[in-house]
Amino acid sequence: FSLLQERLRYVLGLLLLLHSTESFYVPGVAPINFHRNDPVEIKAVKLTSSRTQLPYEYYSLPFCQPSKITYKAENLGEVLRGDRIVNTPFQVSMNVEKKCEVLCNFPNKPVTLTVEQSKLIAERIREDYYVHLIADNLPVATRLEFYSNREEEEKKKEKDVQFEHGYRLGFMDSNKFYLHNHLSFILYYHREDVEESQEHTYRVVRFEVIPQSIKLEDLKADEKSMCTLPEATGSAPQEIDPTKENQLLFTYSVHWEESDIKWASRWDTYLTMSDVQIHWFSIINSVVVVFFLSGILSMIIIRTLRKDIANYNKEDDIEDTMEESGWKLVHGDVFRPPQYPMILSSLLGSGIQLFCMILIVIFVAMLGMLSPSSRGALMTTACFLFMFMGVFGGFFAGRLYRTLKGHRWKKGAFCTATLYPGVVFGICFVLNCFIWGKHSSGAVPFPTMVALLCMWFGISLPLVYLGYYFGFRKQPYDNPVRTNQIPRQIPEQRWYMNKFVGILMAGILPFGAMFIELFFIFSAIWENQFYYLFGFLFLVFIILVVSCSQISIVMVYFQLCAEDYRWWWRTFLVSGGSAFYVLIYAVFYFVNKLDIVEFIPSLLYFGYTALMVLSFWLLTGTIGFYAAYMFVRKIYAAVKID
Repeated sequence: FSLLQERLRYVLGLLLLLHSTESFYVPGVAPINFHRNDPVEIKAVKLTSSRTQLPYEYYSLPFCQPSKITYKAENLGEVLRGDRIVNTPFQVSMNVEKKCEVLCNFPNKPVTLTVEQSKLIAERIREDYYVHLIADNLPVATRLEFYSNREEEEKKKEKDVQFEHGYRLGFMDSNKFYLHNHLSFILYYHREDVEESQEHTYRVVRFEVIPQSIKLEDLKADEKSMCTLPEATGSAPQEIDPTKENQLLFTYSVHWEESDIKWASRWDTYLTMSDVQIHWFSIINSVVVVFFLSGILSMIIIRTLRKDIANYNKEDDIEDTMEESGWKLVHGDVFRPPQYPMILSSLLGSGIQLFCMILIVIFVAMLGMLSPSSRGALMTTACFLFMFMGVFGGFFAGRLYRTLKGHRWKKGAFCTATLYPGVVFGICFVLNCFIWGKHSSGAVPFPTMVALLCMWFGISLPLVYLGYYFGFRKQPYDNPVRTNQIPRQIPEQRWYMNKFVGILMAGILPFGAMFIELFFIFSAIWENQFYYLFGFLFLVFIILVVSCSQISIVMVYFQLCAEDYRWWWRTFLVSGGSAFYVLIYAVFYFVNKLDIVEFIPSLLYFGYTALMVLSFWLLTGTIGFYAAYMFVRKIYAAVKID
């Protein structure tokens, strides 16, 4: 056990090392140096709400607009996430304070919101929308200070600070709507070391906002667009009455502070997880459970198998005096091709494609190359990798199809290239139609959809065909025993050998190893959090692969001992059992953690969850299938068969 502890320490040390590499510059995200008075552009990203799950672009609400609206060219990941990055009229200069300034250029004439606009703003406030802005690629955050549950004396001294992404559009109080119409920006800069003769350069290292709601009458504006803020105690908030026109002023102030934070670690405030302890605990817990189980399984299986193989090989010497029993009995049928070999090999090909993609993405992200600062990079990388991994998917599918005595390789290749991606595309298209109907920026634009289709049929399909061709031409897998002409009768199976019972039993261990990580991933997807703990995720992925393989081997061993040789499809289905638990967990998360009540957000949640569960089932099913196939070939190669 001490050896195990040593190894664990080594692995954890390595991971900590990888976590500290977060600080080096990511290619393409180099620091920008500002001189005093240089303009610092503030852009808007989108409006989001975890209650509706529908992002909207910034100017879908009647905010002040600049004279010319320009959208930033975006990568695939940003488009799919619903980001629409656009310029705003905020005038911010490096290290220049602004007390209070009116945003729209006519200070004496307030902005008048029509009844329609007022209704829309009130609805967005009720749906709990947040506004996301960026300055020098840093997202804006709202500081939340609260006292932790410490002793009374300590309470007075120390507050806990957490950051919320974006700022709230407004708030509700006794069924009235109030809009945050004044933004106090607090920007932190780091002064770079330069030679004495040179001018100082600055870098933006944090971007905070304090949103306030201030009534029109309390904001005193003059001819030069300057305004004076009322005393904090005496001011009333700006109400938005959805039944009539409303008048208000949009204002902002800018405050600069010097900070010790280096540019390289400026994202740390956004990424600090308050519960790293939970991750370590869950991972050590999973590692210990998996090691413990693999120890037990290996001992049982190896001892039982050795005994079996020794007995079978001894029996041959005693001229079959004993009746054969157990898994040796089905040696003439164990490699009999299953029903629908083309579909099985296609699904396994997609599983291999997914496996390669996920492995590479997590590994690259763990090295810090897909940090949240390069927006949409993770999504873009995942899409392109899935396309290019079609070669491996096709190769494995083609080779397996040939082994299963398949002949129509062209049809098989087409099936591999279109079956799983077709289902994904179909579900996404239907969901997209609903999002379009809501005019949300989360809807994938038509040109992007065409581009994705071109990538699918122009990159992925030819690569799958290429891989399939070589896989099909390659020598099929070498099965150690011949298949009999006449299939053997399968005895009646016990209740616990039922497929569904198998799925329930096989899913527990892999799901248990990763469900805490699942909670953080769900929070990142559905509650607009940042997820970046890819070091942990990589470990969890390895644990998942090991536990899926072990469970699958045990299940196939029991099945063959019960003289049931129809293991091909069954192993694939049973190994993916943890996907069933992921589905149950997703329902639990929806009911307990999310505040979604409307039809379309619920449809989106369950639509995307269905995709996740399907992909997870393919992934774990493939891992389990290949582990079981190797195991079956190994054990039958070890017994002497006439």
